Amino acid sequence: MSLAPAPRPWMDAELQMLRDTARRFFETECVPHQDAWGRQKHADRAIWRRAGELGLLCAGIPEAYGGGGGSFLHEAVICEEQMRALMNSFSINVHSGIVAHYLLSYGSEAQKQRWLPRMASGELVAAIAMTEPGAGTDLQRIKTSAVRDGDHYVVNGAKTFITNGLHAGLICVAVKTDAQAGAKGVSLVMIETDELAGFRRGQLLDKIGQQGQDTVELFFSDMRVPVANLLGGEEGRGFAQLMQQLPRERLLLAIGSAATMQRAVDDTLAYTSQRQIFGAALIELQNTRFKLAECQTRATIARTFVDDCVARLAAGTFDVPTAAMAKWWITDTTSQVIDECLQLHGGYGYMSEYPISRMYTDARVGRIYGGANEVMKEIIARAMTR
Repeated sequence: MSLAPAPRPWMDAELQMLRDTARRFFETECVPHQDAWGRQKHADRAIWRRAGELGLLCAGIPEAYGGGGGSFLHEAVICEEQMRALMNSFSINVHSGIVAHYLLSYGSEAQKQRWLPRMASGELVAAIAMTEPGAGTDLQRIKTSAVRDGDHYVVNGAKTFITNGLHAGLICVAVKTDAQAGAKGVSLVMIETDELAGFRRGQLLDKIGQQGQDTVELFFSDMRVPVANLLGGEEGRGFAQLMQQLPRERLLLAIGSAATMQRAVDDTLAYTSQRQIFGAALIELQNTRFKLAECQTRATIARTFVDDCVARLAAGTFDVPTAAMAKWWITDTTSQVIDECLQLHGGYGYMSEYPISRMYTDARVGRIYGGANEVMKEIIARAMTR
């Protein structure tokens, strides 16, 4: 009998129904296509509309804007099920958990009505463009410029590593509206990409992991964007807006990473239970049992930490240092656990046909995106010493 996980303190019947729907969707409508999506480096566009039909997009956005009317808990459930299924060929986190909430928090009523219902249906795919070839975690150093010209901004620059970048019809772009003002010169501008002059997508990027996830570079050359697309109604608020929303993003990364960690343990337990060595199942060896015990303990601690963070966010008490702790520790620990689990698979763990091999390469970027883990530790240290 396997070790039963502790009940989630925030789970209820409605969330369980959502979990069941999400699990069926990812397992039956996505997993069978993962190899094809990996080869073409992106999911099929139609999967976004299907997710919208099932209510899996913008679940935490009010019904008045076409969303599911739920909360962060609904988004957490969807995130867990997507990552448990190892289905990272399209990012609902970026679309629903991040961009939609920038609009909800800072958008005008007209902006919300214009974009959120189309995001909820899957008509629009959303992305966020912060990282540049010369500026990653240090967002104050971005160089993409937005110079006002009447009722438009003229945008020039480039962004890289943009998740959902191929299919995105709506992109939240971090720009410099004042090149001399440092962080206070950063603004967020929404762009609709359809037939937008001066906008160009680069080729799909080759990655060692998450190969089905469409990731591209974006280029802006004298691209004209209406001033009405500025988020927050005033220039220079972008950096503060990013800092306010990043804890939510980092918690979603931690939630997904913890789900992947548990999947690695579950798969390895199943593999070692049927794999024969020296006339017995591999699980009968003490080293195997001890390694799995260590891995399950780490997965349980991660899950408990996630549950506490989710409860704190729901209560409005979640803070930046705690988000940084969750993000760095869980993503680091996930990589460690997956490495141990791959070792227990032996040579088969190195074969791409086994899910553990995909987990190994897919999980590595977790320690980089959403803010490098070294930066997370600096955030924590500053909070400790100020």
